[in-house]
Amino acid sequence: MADLSWMDTVSPSQQAAIGTGALPGASSMPISAGQMTGAAALISAYGASQAQKAQAINQQTAYLVQARDALAMAEVRAEFAEQYATVQAGRLLQRAEIEAQNYQIAGNTLLRNLRKTNAAIRARAAASGVAYGEGSIAQAQLQNVAGTMQDVGIADLNALTARVLGFEDATAMLQSTEYQNAVNMFQARRAAGGLEATAAATRRTGGLLSTATLVEGAQRAVKVI
Repeated sequence: MADLSWMDTVSPSQQAAIGTGALPGASSMPISAGQMTGAAALISAYGASQAQKAQAINQQTAYLVQARDALAMAEVRAEFAEQYATVQAGRLLQRAEIEAQNYQIAGNTLLRNLRKTNAAIRARAAASGVAYGEGSIAQAQLQNVAGTMQDVGIADLNALTARVLGFEDATAMLQSTEYQNAVNMFQARRAAGGLEATAAATRRTGGLLSTATLVEGAQRAVKVI
């Protein structure tokens, strides 16, 4: 139980003041309408300032995400382009090899036909009792050999040309793809850099606008108080 004996030394007016919660000797200062308006203006300015700052952060984040996505997409495109070029270059080399083999097969066929033709000439000469190693029979065989070897040489040259051209085409395709990927990545990095710069500028501008809004609100609050 609290000791209230000290209340006996307090006058009735002081007891009434204590009962109402007012401190002895304290004076009340009512809040004016101007002060309330100024406080409301300051709170409103602070809210608008924070909203501008949040909007700037959101825009900055959007620009940064866009920059990251642009780089990621460029890297994916470059990777697929390189894979496609590698496959196509392999097909070119395979096609060139098949073409070269066809020329070699044609050359071998010419040689087989040469052997058959000269064998037939010698057989007919032997059946007729003519020496096939001399005279017109031998000359005919030599002409067949010369003509056939010329054709075989052309076939071998065509085979070599097919391989060389196939290799050059495959190399050109890979180099072209590599160059195009480099250009695309440069453009993507440049675009991403621009977006990042825009994001930073947006954040700075938002901060400045936020501060300006808060200062303007404080000035209005001071005027009406």
